[in-house]
Amino acid sequence: MKDTENKYEIYESQYGYINWIGFWTLYKKEVFRFLIVVIQTVISPLVTSLLFLLVLSLAIGNDRGNVLGFPFITFLAPGLIAMQVIQQGFSHSSSSIMIGKIQGNIVDILYAPLTAGEVTLALNLASCTRSLMIAAVSIAVFYFLVDLQFYNFLYIFVFTFLGSFILSSIGIIIGLWSEKFDHMASATNFIIVPLSFLSGTFYTIDRLPDVLKKISELNPFFYIIDGFRYGFLGVSDGSIKFGLIYLLILSFITWFAAYVLFKKGYKIKS
Repeated sequence: MKDTENKYEIYESQYGYINWIGFWTLYKKEVFRFLIVVIQTVISPLVTSLLFLLVLSLAIGNDRGNVLGFPFITFLAPGLIAMQVIQQGFSHSSSSIMIGKIQGNIVDILYAPLTAGEVTLALNLASCTRSLMIAAVSIAVFYFLVDLQFYNFLYIFVFTFLGSFILSSIGIIIGLWSEKFDHMASATNFIIVPLSFLSGTFYTIDRLPDVLKKISELNPFFYIIDGFRYGFLGVSDGSIKFGLIYLLILSFITWFAAYVLFKKGYKIKS
């Protein structure tokens, strides 16, 4: 026994308040998870945006209508990019949790020396990384196809990050709640996609009846897309200051909800 103790130093690992090594490892694992299939996770959303742009430009035409003082296609392009940022931010975290539950390898995270806060933040930041990559690639491609304006890159980054962070937290919640892929698909098809379509992606909310306009002003997706578009055009449908504060508060609320559910082991611990 003494020989064993002398040969192998046995001690309790001390990570401090934050396990930075474990946090960074989980973050890298999630980033590599989508980079391995980059065609599906980054290029596919770009293709979807381009198809929307092509169909709508052929159906409506760039010279028809003037939206917020810009040609329709110039107005539309940032909205299409932001819509993909929203949907893919949700998709990454929800699929990560759901696949882990289905395959049973979520226990690797549960047994790891990581707190619920470290796990949820690592998943969120990985989703934000994916969304930022999609936004960067889409902007680079759209630049050669559309007369994109660039008013302030800081707004583009901030609203991309906040939007993907919020949707990632919601994705974690939905992933924990879902028991099969049909449940997750239902949340995507009946909540995420409708809210992203009805949030000013293709139009200004000034064209809506007063009742629908008031409802749209409560939709966080509207402020994500409106703030993102403001970074390009310098004009907005709503209040950028209110939208920024609203999204900051909502990002904390959604993350805290995801944190509490994961800490309690909601539908992942027997």
